[in-house]
Amino acid sequence: MSVLDDIIVGVREDLAAREYALPLPRLQSNALARPAALDAHSALKGNGPGGLEVIAEVKRSSPSKGSLASITDPAALAARYESGGAAVVSVLTEQRRFKGSLADLDAVRARVNIPVLRKDFTVTDYQIWEARAHGADLVLLIVAALGDAQLEHFLGLTHELGMNALVETHTAEEVDRAAAVNARLIGVNVRNLKTLDIDRSVFPELAGRIPEGSVTIAESGVRDIADVEQFAAQGANAVLVGEALVRHDDPESTIGAFRAAGRRAWRRVHQH
Repeated sequence: MSVLDDIIVGVREDLAAREYALPLPRLQSNALARPAALDAHSALKGNGPGGLEVIAEVKRSSPSKGSLASITDPAALAARYESGGAAVVSVLTEQRRFKGSLADLDAVRARVNIPVLRKDFTVTDYQIWEARAHGADLVLLIVAALGDAQLEHFLGLTHELGMNALVETHTAEEVDRAAAVNARLIGVNVRNLKTLDIDRSVFPELAGRIPEGSVTIAESGVRDIADVEQFAAQGANAVLVGEALVRHDDPESTIGAFRAAGRRAWRRVHQH
């Protein structure tokens, strides 16, 4: 069993308990009572050519690195991300491997005025309704975990609820599958979720396959300014960053430096 498969087994067990506690019809009522979702697509598309947006992640732990940061106040961290210029805040809600929760999502949503991504392993409609009920503006859909019909259905439901989906890929075939369902936000995760290995060469190989109208997002593997410059030069419109921010004493200045690095890289590529 791959790491991804193992994580999803736990996700389904935890999901069953939540479904028992709050049946879908009640959850749907809660979701429909929320204010309209914010436009994450526009936020990540940015201000046109040359811009690089940052999705800043509230992330305590990961299967590959273990504990990263205690994060006793996720809302305060998210507020620092927003003040630093992040376009979107990502909140891990998977509890077993990432030590996240829906309570973290609630706290962040109540504090910031920018779009919020519910970062989890989406395998049922319930989780999409749940994300909206807790105020998320976009959800993560991992192509490797979904069949084509599921992917198309989940993307459709997300749009019906006024949300966006970050559609995550790791192979050429997965990029093509994301493009086939007209995904507007396509992420290339340079970490293989089946093995947890990182290979940054995956990004330039796949970025060129992403349709021109879609926003291209580099996920994982961002350690420093050099990585951001490299991803931006290779076609990233945005980067998703967790570890490099939660382990830094000054996430505001780090986000600013990453955005500036993206602009520099774009200018270098397009001035030659």
